[in-house]
Amino acid sequence: MSLASRIAAALFGGYAVAYFAAAALAVILPLVRSEAAVTAMLLGLLVYAAAVMWVFSARSAAHAWLVLLIIAAVCAAVAYLPGMLS
Repeated sequence: MSLASRIAAALFGGYAVAYFAAAALAVILPLVRSEAAVTAMLLGLLVYAAAVMWVFSARSAAHAWLVLLIIAAVCAAVAYLPGMLS
């Protein structure tokens, strides 16, 4: 069951982290909007690969899920809160 949870964390949690990290990077990169979006998407692929590799080296599946959730939440806040506050 732990292996299945790690696989799910790698697939779905890694995707969430990559998505929100790309969104956050697109907002904070000091580039033209289109260039920031493309750069953020490319960096998001690296984030996804790193997240997948990290999930399988974490101490436990629960720890992997928790860390991925925290990272995704922080990235989502960085990406979407500035737009909500203005």
